[in-house]
Amino acid sequence: MHISEGVMSGPVLLAGAAVALTGTAIGLKKLELDRVAQAGMLSAAFFVASLIHVPVGPSSVHLILNGIVGLLLGWAAFPAILTALLLQAMLFQYGGITTLGVNTVIMALPALICYYLFGSLVHKKQRIAVPAAFACGAGSVFLGAVLAGLSLMFTEGSFLEVASLVVTAHLPVMIIEGLITVFCVAFLKKVKPEMLPGYD
Repeated sequence: MHISEGVMSGPVLLAGAAVALTGTAIGLKKLELDRVAQAGMLSAAFFVASLIHVPVGPSSVHLILNGIVGLLLGWAAFPAILTALLLQAMLFQYGGITTLGVNTVIMALPALICYYLFGSLVHKKQRIAVPAAFACGAGSVFLGAVLAGLSLMFTEGSFLEVASLVVTAHLPVMIIEGLITVFCVAFLKKVKPEMLPGYD
């Protein structure tokens, strides 16, 4: 879902950079010192997962894990994802420096939205927690694909077909990420429930 250099228009790049900087500033302010290591590990997991590309038709997709990153970090998902994307751009030329803001928003904003939508539900009974965890993982990928499509459409209206392809290509990833998030939440509820939001 990385958008490469030279595709986005100037206004879209500037808007993405502004939102990414704002989200990162808030995320750093809210990130408690004892959770910095956790943020680093989740950033590393995001970095590694999104390096593994799987061909799907004329495109390729990859795991993102922004749902679980958002669920565990909240606002701190912005600096964690920004760091991983910056390293990917510099080391492997995925995405780019000028598109760093847009790519961060595409992946971190859905993570934050899903944190607020589903974070309070993961400590409920299993019949509520499991669908909530699945929706968090799948929904964050879906929202990311929609944001990527909107970024392309705002750049040029003729990108509508490409935008539709982005969303369609990520349908299998949505299911996989939903299942991964369910397993992660179930594991954390057993061994370290305080990592999950809403723990009393």
